[in-house]
Amino acid sequence: MTPECLWPLGAELGEGPVWIPEQKRLYFVNLVGNTLHALAPASGAQHAWPLPDYVCWLVPRQDGDGWMAGLRDGIVRLWLEPEVRFEYLHQLPGADTGIRLNDAKADAAGRIWAGSMNAHDVSRPDGKLFRLDPDGSLHVALPEYHICNGPTFSLDGGTMYHNDSFLNRTYAYPVRADGSLGAPALWRQFADDEGSPDGMTVDSEDCVWIAQWGGGRVCRYSPTGELLATVPMPVRQPSSVAFGGDDLKTLYVTSAWQGFDAAAREADPLAGALFALRVDVPGVPAARFG
Repeated sequence: MTPECLWPLGAELGEGPVWIPEQKRLYFVNLVGNTLHALAPASGAQHAWPLPDYVCWLVPRQDGDGWMAGLRDGIVRLWLEPEVRFEYLHQLPGADTGIRLNDAKADAAGRIWAGSMNAHDVSRPDGKLFRLDPDGSLHVALPEYHICNGPTFSLDGGTMYHNDSFLNRTYAYPVRADGSLGAPALWRQFADDEGSPDGMTVDSEDCVWIAQWGGGRVCRYSPTGELLATVPMPVRQPSSVAFGGDDLKTLYVTSAWQGFDAAAREADPLAGALFALRVDVPGVPAARFG
């Protein structure tokens, strides 16, 4: 598994990749660059949609009518064609004090799980994990997170894996049918040299792939947290992963140069690029909201 650089766009904070099979496009965001991007790998066609503020994540809708997205200060319904427009569903408490949305994913039941963080001071446990139900209601699923990243879900939907990247921890939560969570287990504590667990996804063997920020690697783990494979990346800060391609055997990896000074950027020239690696075990299609 050798990473291939598909698009050296230099995103300050590339995040949130999602493959849309009917379009044969990979969508992802440059979070602090206020831009949503898409790549059609077969043709190499690149697309970009500027937004007026941070765009933190993107989740497709089951009805195909636009998207759900997280901006800095809230959850919106988003349309890209014929022009960009959005409508707020929920605005985020505390956005005026530095609290912002960070990462999100839908589960097989059509719910969105979206985390927040204190962008001014990540050492403060001001973040929360929210659950947006298909009826549009918003609930606080978990309080007191530092940096919410992930989540991803086991194939049966019964387990949610979720990261507090500041603590270098991944937790496993039982998920009940009504969307409530059981008591967490510490699934894995990462050593400093492994990097912080960031974006993640699950493959068709129920194994978990994690981008390890600061560790320069993407890793595959068993459902019990055993390390199965390590893929060194040509960047220090891989940020998120998503399966795509016709056979779902391409793992797309976003990256970032956020926090780098000039010397660090020179030493990591591909930081912020989009990468792809071919894997043996396919992924599963991205879940949709609704």
